[in-house]
Amino acid sequence: MKSVGVTARWALGALVMGGLAAWLAGTEPSAAQQSGPLPGKCQPGPNALGTSRVVEIDTTAGPRFGRQQYPDHDFLQDGEVVLTFDDGPHPAYTLPILEALDEHCIKATFFMVGRQALAFPKYAREVGRRGHTIGTHTWSHANLGRSSPEKVRSEIELGISAVQFALNGTTAPFFRFPYLSDSRGAQERETANISIDVDSHDYRTRSPSRMMSNVLSGLQAKKKGIVLFHDIQPSTAQGLRQLLAELKARGYRIVHIRPKQTQSTVAEFDQRIERAHGSPKLDAVAAGPVERRAVTAPSWETQAARPVPVAQPRPRARSDDWWRSVFGTN
Repeated sequence: MKSVGVTARWALGALVMGGLAAWLAGTEPSAAQQSGPLPGKCQPGPNALGTSRVVEIDTTAGPRFGRQQYPDHDFLQDGEVVLTFDDGPHPAYTLPILEALDEHCIKATFFMVGRQALAFPKYAREVGRRGHTIGTHTWSHANLGRSSPEKVRSEIELGISAVQFALNGTTAPFFRFPYLSDSRGAQERETANISIDVDSHDYRTRSPSRMMSNVLSGLQAKKKGIVLFHDIQPSTAQGLRQLLAELKARGYRIVHIRPKQTQSTVAEFDQRIERAHGSPKLDAVAAGPVERRAVTAPSWETQAARPVPVAQPRPRARSDDWWRSVFGTN
């Protein structure tokens, strides 16, 4: 009987210790246990839009895409759509966008601004962890079409080095010019220049419905295309779920673009980033207001980050279209 009692006490102890270990493990999830589905684990439901195909792009010759500027290359068939997001990451708006994409098993492309990635590295890494493609969008969202060759090179290279530093990994050799302002002095460095076909104009409005209307009307006119959003804009964070459902209803198909190569960095600019941001503890950076991209940027971009109601945007009694309220036009 004594041996039975000892065995029972050992079993009880093991059960308690096992439960304690499981509880402790649950309080500090590992990277593989963080919120959001892991890449490759998405199982689309009957109402999910999904990703219909993946296009690998060889960037060796510095190809250019997006018929708004470059009609020479077009890999999309009618009804196909590429989703792209610029200017982030953002502490309030990037995650709701990622959740909406995950619900539909969609992969997109994010063109990150270097200083944004350094300010909010955990959000930059979350984009990569969920299997999306990450390209670059300069260091500070400067207008390169109006910049000197030296400024152009510095903006491009610092942007690449900063985003890779924040990610602790490589980026795709995909680049988008801020304001779509191409610069003849830009060094392509075997990098694809990704422009657009359809503009959501989400930076002109806080209205999710207006953003959706812009995208749907643009796709109806173009029949396909690379669509521009910004993951620093509340209209996109609030309206993306409904837009994806509408794209599904209208029979559009999502294409994910990926590179055959990875983006290299230049040691000179890596060193500049490391000197300025030598500590690897970038997560401690305070989540303050987003830097103003330009004097024409809407005022809400510089407001302190606040969570947004994604599923049910709050109705407004007055017009919430920033562009119309300022200029009186669409």
